[in-house]
Amino acid sequence: MNTLGIDFGTSNTSAAVLVGGRAHLIEVEQGRTTLPTSIFFDYHSGATTYGSAANAALIDGREGRFMRALKSVLGTPLMREQRQIHYERLTLIEAIARFLTMIRKRAEATTGQPFTRALSGRPVRFHSTNDARNAQAEVDLRDAYLTAGFSHVDFMYEPEAAALAAGPLDKGKLGLIIDIGGGTSNFSVFERNGDQTRIIASHGVRVGGTDFDKSISLAQVMPLLGRGAEIGNEMGKGTHTAPASIYNDLASCEKIPFLYTPENRRMAAQFQKLGVNPTLFKRLHDTIDMEMGHGIAFAVEAGKIRANVPDADQSAIDLRTIERDLWAQMGPNDLSQILSPHAETVRQAALQTLVDAQLAPNDIGQIVFVGGSSLMHVIIEAMTDLFPDATLERTEAFTAVADGLAIAASR
Repeated sequence: MNTLGIDFGTSNTSAAVLVGGRAHLIEVEQGRTTLPTSIFFDYHSGATTYGSAANAALIDGREGRFMRALKSVLGTPLMREQRQIHYERLTLIEAIARFLTMIRKRAEATTGQPFTRALSGRPVRFHSTNDARNAQAEVDLRDAYLTAGFSHVDFMYEPEAAALAAGPLDKGKLGLIIDIGGGTSNFSVFERNGDQTRIIASHGVRVGGTDFDKSISLAQVMPLLGRGAEIGNEMGKGTHTAPASIYNDLASCEKIPFLYTPENRRMAAQFQKLGVNPTLFKRLHDTIDMEMGHGIAFAVEAGKIRANVPDADQSAIDLRTIERDLWAQMGPNDLSQILSPHAETVRQAALQTLVDAQLAPNDIGQIVFVGGSSLMHVIIEAMTDLFPDATLERTEAFTAVADGLAIAASR
C-alpha cells in the first residue's frame, strides 16, 4: 500500500513520497510544494477553495467563510461543534477533512497512485500543559484523516521527521532540531551513524508563529482599534476601559471566524457611540461589521516579515483596508522587544530537551532550524547564545518535516 507523508501545519502544509530513494515533494499548488493551510467557503458560487486561492478570495472581499490555523483548535470542544456555513452544517473536523482530501487527491493526480495510508506529522505537544487535550487532539486529527478517505493513519513527531531529512553531522557530534511552526515549537536531539538516525530525546511547547503575530497585533495594532481606551458609562458619569476579550480574539487567528456575531457587532457599535475617542472604536466596528479580522492578521504577518529583514531600518503594518493612510509603526527594535518573551520560552524548552537527553549545551554540534518562525532573528540569537559552538543549518526550513515523513513512510 502507498503511504503519503503529510506535514499538516498551522500555517502551511506540504506532502511528500519517496521516489528513487529520495523524498519527492508533491506540487500541492501550481508551481509550489507548500500551500497555506487556509479554507474559504464561497457563498456566491458554493465552491470551497484552499491555500493561496482561499487567501485570495478573502483579500478580494468575496462573501463567504474563511478559516485558518485550525490545527490550533484540535483537542478542544470546538472541533466537534456543528456550525452553519452557508447552506450546510459542518464540524471543524469535517472542514479539516476536506482540506486533507484535497491534498490526497492532488498527490494521487501528481503521482498516478492511490493513497490509502498516511503518515502525518504531529507536534510533540499539541497543548503544553493539558494532557487530556493533548491526547484528544490526536484523536481529532485521526478522525479528520479517516473522514478524508484514508483507511489508516500513523503519526510521527515533527522534529523527529525533520531529523531524518537533516544533513550529515560531524563525527562524534550531536544535532538538535529546532522546529518552530505556526502553533508549536518542537525539539529533538539526534545522532547519526551512517544513514541511521537515532532520536535521543524530544520535547515540545505550545508557542509558535501565530503567538508571535498575536503579540505583535495586541501591542501595535489593537490600540489603534481601541484596546486600552476609555468608554463612557451608559448610566451616569465616568468611564471604563474597553474589555480586553474582543481584542484578544481579534488578534488570535483561529478565533477570528467566530467573532462575527450579532452580539459583537452591537457591542462594537455601542463602543463607537460611547467611546471617549470614537475614531478608535469606529475602526473596531468597521473591522467586525465588514469581517476584516483575517485581513489584519495577514497585514501583521507581512509587517513581521518586513521588520525581520536584517538591514530593515523602519517598517510598518499596513492597515489601509480599515482606514485610508492607517499604518501601525513597527521597526526591528519593536519586533525584538515584543517577541523576546516568546524567544525565552523557546530557549527554556530547548534547555528542557537537553535535560531530558542528559546533555549539556556544548554537546550539541549542529542546530537545524525548521519552520518559518525559526528564522526570526530573536530565535536565532537566542539559540546562538545558548549554543555558541554549534554550526547552524537553515536549509529546507519549510519542507524538512515532509521530507522526513516520506523517508519514514518508506520504512
